[in-house]
Amino acid sequence: MNEAIQQSRLAMEGNQQAFRVFGMYDQNLRLIEKSLNVRIIARGNELIIRGNPRDVAKATKIVEELKEMSEHREVISSREVKALLMSDYFEDDHRHEESGAIVVTLRGKPVRPIGPGQKQYVEAMSKYSLVFGIGPAGTGKTYLAVAMAVKAFKEKEVARIILTRPAVEAGERLGFLPGTIEEKVNPYLRPLYDALFDILGMETFEKYLTKGLIEIAPLAYMRGRTLDDSFIILDEAQNTTPEQMKMFLTRMGMGSRVVVTGDITQIDLPKGQYSGLQQARVVLKDVEGIAFVYMSDRDVVRHELVQRIIRAYEKFGSSEGETPRED
Repeated sequence: MNEAIQQSRLAMEGNQQAFRVFGMYDQNLRLIEKSLNVRIIARGNELIIRGNPRDVAKATKIVEELKEMSEHREVISSREVKALLMSDYFEDDHRHEESGAIVVTLRGKPVRPIGPGQKQYVEAMSKYSLVFGIGPAGTGKTYLAVAMAVKAFKEKEVARIILTRPAVEAGERLGFLPGTIEEKVNPYLRPLYDALFDILGMETFEKYLTKGLIEIAPLAYMRGRTLDDSFIILDEAQNTTPEQMKMFLTRMGMGSRVVVTGDITQIDLPKGQYSGLQQARVVLKDVEGIAFVYMSDRDVVRHELVQRIIRAYEKFGSSEGETPRED
């Protein structure tokens, strides 16, 4: 019946975005059509989606997500479109409605999750006091955690932000490096500074740092402390020892929220040393109130080559014991 048919119109922002969203020979659109039983008509840079209301609503949300992804991708693969189609984040369900930007950077750019993996990660940080975000480089683990920390601070949910990292590579050589202890460990903390600079701006960041509202320190500085009313981020957690991980997690005080990020494929600990993040995945997997979110290469928001590099290393890693040789 005609009243059962709904129509949605979406405009692309130029030919380049249209090409990325539509896919080669419109393959992304055809995939959405086939999966959702809708009709998608491309007229220049405009899309018309027709079908029953539920399917049109889901198709519209997926195309809007592809538009957002096109700002960070040179190519959007059919594999990524299939992942969106399989995700329940795009069902016509009020539980998964878009909540908008987490924060807006000093330059006016909204920070929001892209794709199902990042959305699950942000949702977990909103609901749980302790979240583990695990995934490869470029999936936004640290940046989104910092954005959520700034949001919680601005909304007065916490009184301060604490960010920490293990300075693994410094090891016993740390004492021989020139400069103060801060100068010695700053290279390991630089990514945390960069994320805060981008979101807050240099002037606001330095003001908060001076007042003690933001603290960035090596993991060793956390020992013996109880951290109340804080948003605490442990970055590069794959390089903690089991003892360090237990020490860190037990610093959590009243009114605090903790996010632990790491990439279990890039462990820099000495050979034979077990990762604290690996152990935590086993020990804490069934503990109520803790969320583990796993992201993959399809959640990467850096250059398209980063996804290809990650996949190539994963493929090579599946052949243990092989040594790469030049032809």
